Parts: sequence; C-alpha cells; structure tokens
Amino acid sequence: MADLKKFAEELVNLTVKEVSELAEILKEEYGIEPAAAAAVVAGPAAGADGGAAEQTEFDVILKAAGGSKLAVVKLVKELTGLGLKEAKAAVDAAPAPLKEKVSKEEAEALKAQLEEAGAEVELK
Repeated sequence: MADLKKFAEELVNLTVKEVSELAEILKEEYGIEPAAAAAVVAGPAAGADGGAAEQTEFDVILKAAGGSKLAVVKLVKELTGLGLKEAKAAVDAAPAPLKEKVSKEEAEALKAQLEEAGAEVELK
C-alpha cells in the first residue's frame, strides 16, 4: 500500500513536460492514447501548483501533414468546418494555426486526432 501512495505522490508532482513525456511513453509502448493519458495525469498535477498561473487557451498549430496528407486534409475539413478547398489550403500552408484560443481539453483532443491521422501538431 505504501508503494501506491508514493506512486500517487510522484504523479501529482509531475511537471507539464514530464506529463507529456509520460503520455508519449504510454502511447508508444502500451498503445494508450496521449489525450486520455494526459488528462488523467495532468488533472492532479494542475491542482498541485496552486500559485502558478495556468494557461487556459491554446492554439492548435499544424506543423506538417506527414505521410497521409489526404487523411489530414479530410480531418482538418471535419474539425474546422472548412470546405475541402480551404482545408487543403490550410494543410498546404503548414506550419499554420488550425484553431486558436481553444480550451486545453479541446486542443489536446484535436492534437491527438490529427497525430493519429499522421500530422505533426504543436500546441501553443
């Protein structure tokens, strides 16, 4: 039981960078999607800081379409509500913002979906 308490304390005290690295490990080695892992782990970590101001709005930046450009264009069309021509132009213009000033949860969900389709995505 003491080991679980120690593990819980370690999870609560993870930094944002460590949460991101943990999410990547969970995805690559165990097949757990990073959006779900980040939400589970980031929840307690956010409450642990208390005094630090947390970013509440994020921009979802498409860095590159990756190898599956058509799938990324279709997904961008679906996620943004753009027409096919506008979605293709947005993907061709990468690196470019796809959505701006969205919540952390929405930004992470968009990032996970786009990465699953093969795109490179950054949150700012």
